[in-house]
Amino acid sequence: MKRIFLLLLFPLLIQISLAQQFKPIEDYLRINAKANDPLYTTYAAAMARSQLYCDKAYKMDYYSDCKPVSYSSDQAGTMFCVWKVDGVVIPNIGEYLVKPVVKFSFPDMAILEYEPFNGIKVRETFFVYSSSIALVNMEIRNTSTTIHEVAVYPVLETSNDSLKMVKYDEPNDGYITYRYENPYRLISSLKTEYGYPTRMSDFFTANVKTASHGGYHGTMEDFYNHIKTDFYSDKRGDSLNMESSGYVDFIALNLKKRLKPGERVNFRYLRGVQNQEEEPGKLMNVVDSVRNFMLKTYYDDDLILYSKIPRINFKKPSEKIAYLSAFNLARGCMYPPTGKTKYNFYVFSRNPLWGWGHGHQVMHESLSMMAYAYMDPASAQGSQRVYMEQQRDDGLIAYRHGPRGIQDYPHKNMSTTSAPFFSWINLEIYEVSKDKQFLKDAYSSGVKYVEWLIQNRDTDHDGTFEWGPNGIIENVRDWYNAVFQVSAERYLDVDKEDISDELECLDLTLMVIREERSLARMALILGKETESCKWKELAEMTARLVNERMWDETTGFYYSVNKKDHTFQFMTRDLKRQEIICFLALWAEVAPRYRAERLIRSLTDTTKFWRRYGVPTLSAQDPWYNPNVDYCCKWNGPVWLLWDYMVYDGLRKYGYEDIAHQLAGKMMDAVTIQLSKNHNYWESYSPDNENLNCPSNYIWDAIISKLLIEENKK
Repeated sequence: MKRIFLLLLFPLLIQISLAQQFKPIEDYLRINAKANDPLYTTYAAAMARSQLYCDKAYKMDYYSDCKPVSYSSDQAGTMFCVWKVDGVVIPNIGEYLVKPVVKFSFPDMAILEYEPFNGIKVRETFFVYSSSIALVNMEIRNTSTTIHEVAVYPVLETSNDSLKMVKYDEPNDGYITYRYENPYRLISSLKTEYGYPTRMSDFFTANVKTASHGGYHGTMEDFYNHIKTDFYSDKRGDSLNMESSGYVDFIALNLKKRLKPGERVNFRYLRGVQNQEEEPGKLMNVVDSVRNFMLKTYYDDDLILYSKIPRINFKKPSEKIAYLSAFNLARGCMYPPTGKTKYNFYVFSRNPLWGWGHGHQVMHESLSMMAYAYMDPASAQGSQRVYMEQQRDDGLIAYRHGPRGIQDYPHKNMSTTSAPFFSWINLEIYEVSKDKQFLKDAYSSGVKYVEWLIQNRDTDHDGTFEWGPNGIIENVRDWYNAVFQVSAERYLDVDKEDISDELECLDLTLMVIREERSLARMALILGKETESCKWKELAEMTARLVNERMWDETTGFYYSVNKKDHTFQFMTRDLKRQEIICFLALWAEVAPRYRAERLIRSLTDTTKFWRRYGVPTLSAQDPWYNPNVDYCCKWNGPVWLLWDYMVYDGLRKYGYEDIAHQLAGKMMDAVTIQLSKNHNYWESYSPDNENLNCPSNYIWDAIISKLLIEENKK
């Protein structure tokens, strides 16, 4: 008997021990975010349950008074719940007695609490179980002293096309629907030949027997009128229309329960998605397996995931919310190994999903791994190993790597690489992971890559570097920039428009120097003192050339120079256009102290670079300066957090701690204002205003958590 008692007691003791172990991180992760707090609200399945194609992530809206709490997936519609208590319909957040507060927010899960009606308290959990399945779990409790008739109406609505109701599957108590997803995107459409499906099937169901179901045309106002009905009408009733076939704008379920004082009920609605070509029963079986499962296991998994991050004692709750949100952003962009890579990899964004941002890694986006490493160093290392795994024998790390293999976009018989941040990133990851094997492998790969750059990006062998002939993507600045772009209107073809392969480029040369300094540090850690000295000497030699060729004493600034004669003139064009890249001379530790002081004067000049929301890519005094973010890829004014972080890093290297701290504050203002307004991260930010129109939820903005960690090391 005693043995049986101990066997029964043992699991309980384990649960108590785990609860005690999780409590500190659980307390830290409790955020209590209201509508105007800077919370990132996009959620995607955990990496282990994700797939590259037919993948659905969701944006949660808990802050718009004119809507119910809703969950929207790019091109795949929105699901939400309309409330009715004691005959009173409560359709929108603005009519709730107590508006939603988000208690916890993880990459795949949000937990929020609200009261739609007096005496009805709800704890709602949104969980993206997999790329195919998402669910909303509502724990509803009657806290009043009276009985309440509670009815909820889960809705699946498409905004860009109609739903075809195939049938209402009675045995599985849910709708099977078909719909079309358009691969077209304003910025870079999806390529169906890669495997992105357009003909989709949904299964919409609940965890309890539905009281009724229906399919409808029209708006939510029309639906309100239907479920409300006139009190004196002969047609008054609470049943949905029970339609099960045909085209509709949305489908709805009806779940209801008579709640006594103190009683509670658990309602859950689920949405499954798959390609129409797949067997419907397969999806329904998986949905059925999660219809009633316990969510606590996955909640505990998220606590474990966050257990490694530095627990900073923030003075402002908004900073902690933005900090945790940045980790959510990075983790939410990760996929497991697939295709031509055996390592996990990231995409730029899971929701919204767009062609250029989905499927392959690029080194400047990989700067986000320096932040992500604090959450999951092994996974960050895996992402970097994608480059090592697919590195060409001659040392090239191409522009993009990932599940579809190496993509080197050759032009003029030359492959394309990307901004070389490879060894810097690897060194930063190692400083967190302390994984010597990773450092050893990264060093070997980094050596080959820098040797490739020396051979292929210094074609005149003069010690400074030129971007490749496909510079329009290789130099990271795309089209819109004042130095490499010939015409303000951008009307010429690629070869005539971009001149970055005809200049000795300041930015690339400084990046190579930083790579060499990183290799020197890595070699020293690995006990390779001779090699470390070699890389340090090479970096210093290149730094001397930068100071000899690229510094203009009159303006006190560094610039790119003409490849042929090392002047600041290219044909009729003056190359002395003041860009953010000049300040990378601090980041690469190239500027002598007296020149650094002159750079700081330009940096902190409010008429040039010291703007409200950070350091713009181009001086505000330049005639091409444009602070408006009205499309992707602009380099004539917008703030890019990654580049501002490099300026921040350089300031600290030279001891300008107070100015670095001020810059961090500007960057945080840019991020938190947008998160508070629209709960998105953005590709770039305006230095002067708060209106944005560019790709959202970009992984590289995760660098903000790295910034906050550095700020709080002081």
